Amino acid sequence: SGLRPLWRCGCNEGRAVSRPVIVTCAVTGSQRTFERHPNIPITPEQIAGQAIDAARAGAAMVHLHVRDPRSGAAVGDIALYRDVSDRIRASGVEVIVNLTTGYGGRFMPSTGNPRIADESQSNLLSPEARTAHVVELRPEVCSLDVATMNFGEQVFMNTPAHLRVMAERIRAAGSKPEIEVFDAGHIMLARHLIEAGYLLPPPHFQFCLGINWSMPATREAIAFMAGLLPPGATWSAFGIGRHQFPMVEAAVDLGGHVRVGLEDNLFLAKAVIAPDNSALVLKAVEIIRAKACRPASPAEAREMLGLASTPGRTQASR
Repeated sequence: SGLRPLWRCGCNEGRAVSRPVIVTCAVTGSQRTFERHPNIPITPEQIAGQAIDAARAGAAMVHLHVRDPRSGAAVGDIALYRDVSDRIRASGVEVIVNLTTGYGGRFMPSTGNPRIADESQSNLLSPEARTAHVVELRPEVCSLDVATMNFGEQVFMNTPAHLRVMAERIRAAGSKPEIEVFDAGHIMLARHLIEAGYLLPPPHFQFCLGINWSMPATREAIAFMAGLLPPGATWSAFGIGRHQFPMVEAAVDLGGHVRVGLEDNLFLAKAVIAPDNSALVLKAVEIIRAKACRPASPAEAREMLGLASTPGRTQASR
């Protein structure tokens, strides 16, 4: 079948191992979570500050969205991405910056004509606009959502034609795409893009679990998705809400990497609000160490993800 066999790391099987596990922190998302949490980072200073703290807590990579500093709404402003990135770089803290390209993918048909977007609930942009900040800022990593799916009452739309354009622009910028997949068919589309040369090997996948109408946040779902990956792929997984830390455990057990953060989950434990992103990272690190593994350093993460050999990148562009 050509499908990749699942590899188990054995971190919880009593062997003396110390596998490095990449911890990604998703610092702030695109939802109006600030209405339910008092410390969601909104301004560039807040986003960068929590990213820096997450790195100090053990995150090798930070996944970043930006928000309108006044309203808190998700935006795709290049100036805001630059401000956040510059603040992180100026801090001297070593961390891989991973910028989203997810903004601009929402579509809601209008009631009068389903071919036309409902402007109040859609933000659909061209693939060029969705990757403009990647071309300009050239981050080491950026997300690429290989997914079209129902997302709440909207559609998260990423057509194959748009993905080809985005992948080419990301490659030209010298950034490595983190391939975000929400279901099994998304992996098969990503494999097609890899085979066609739009996505370069070795690919890195992010399994997005527990979101309504996508793969459930279960150990079995992770094992199934990992078994579909092409040879040489690395992968990470996250679950939203109460599934965040069970999915950390499952991903470590099954040989993968992990993601936590306020974008995906607001709670440290049942009914206990996480004070900030670093608290979620520290809990993930605790789980990783309890399984005889350890959080990867940014240098180790770069080596595992093949960032040093990413075409078009130089040390000065980081």
